[in-house]
Amino acid sequence: MGNIVKEDLEHRGYMVRWITSGESAIEALSDTDLVILDVMLPGLDGFTVGQRLKNCHPDIPILMLSARTAVEDKLQGLQFADDYVTKPFHPDELSARIEVLFRRNQQAFPEEIQLSHLKVIMTENRILKNDGEEIILTSKQHQIFMYLLQHPNQILTKEQLFEAVWGEPYLEGDKTLMVHIRYLREKIEQLPSTPKIIETIRGIGYRVKQ
Repeated sequence: MGNIVKEDLEHRGYMVRWITSGESAIEALSDTDLVILDVMLPGLDGFTVGQRLKNCHPDIPILMLSARTAVEDKLQGLQFADDYVTKPFHPDELSARIEVLFRRNQQAFPEEIQLSHLKVIMTENRILKNDGEEIILTSKQHQIFMYLLQHPNQILTKEQLFEAVWGEPYLEGDKTLMVHIRYLREKIEQLPSTPKIIETIRGIGYRVKQ
């Protein structure tokens, strides 16, 4: 099950680390944005692990994944977890719940982000160069850039980006997104031919590393 979840989420553009024991989970939280936690674990059970994780890192959302469907188990999990999904589940449902938790957690998103020679003031939707010059983007360019920033270090597929910005299904071979990315890079990159801010992940999509 862990391998299936890992492969599916990686295919959707997430960076996933699969940990097989509760004891080592706390050590892995330093660069983690969200935890998917199974109840049935070797050693410490998921309820105990979840409570410890939440005590150490209360801002990191936890999604419990369990075959236990009893109300008592759900109530126990939701004492610390942010969501509770029972098996069997559809991968699309798991992905949708993850996105909901990320959106719910966006109030903790930094007000300003420094990227290379840029300062992005998220609360004002402004992008400034180090010399103070403001970069003006078109509406679509701004939506693309903000969506990438809201998913830091995550590889976003062309399909994800297109559907998030245009609200329509992506058609294979459509160059619209690629053209917008090219013009966006001409405005925000120091050397658009060798971009440092918006990375191209060949065969998959794009990523902004923070």
